[in-house]
Amino acid sequence: MAEEKHHHHLFHHKEGEDFQPAADGGVDTYGYSTETVVTATGNEGEYERITKEEKHHKHKEHLGEMGAAAAGAFALYEKHEAKKDPEHAHKHKIEEEVAAAAAVGAGGFVFHEHHEKKQDHKEAKEASGEKKHHHFG
Repeated sequence: MAEEKHHHHLFHHKEGEDFQPAADGGVDTYGYSTETVVTATGNEGEYERITKEEKHHKHKEHLGEMGAAAAGAFALYEKHEAKKDPEHAHKHKIEEEVAAAAAVGAGGFVFHEHHEKKQDHKEAKEASGEKKHHHFG
């Protein structure tokens, strides 16, 4: 027996029915309004821009975290190499210090991006018109 498979869609239509928008721009054949709805805030473009910026800062924050971890790991490696290779210990100690400084710098970058992300999150809340609920105050 060959069974027919039905596709799952977001909007379920009965077989044989085609979507036909209303000519007057009012209500379609399924009873849904075809008019564009505009919200009271009017800041959708601003909200979208700010949330995109927030995601960008989050991505840069994660990249900074990986950089800090890599630089820290390299500093530890160079510290180990300085003990293991006494003939070139001075070179390894210098590379260890440079890597440690890079790790600290990357940590500062992460801190900065985290602050920017928080600031964008706050601006996005304000742009969306989200109400603040103050309890116990």
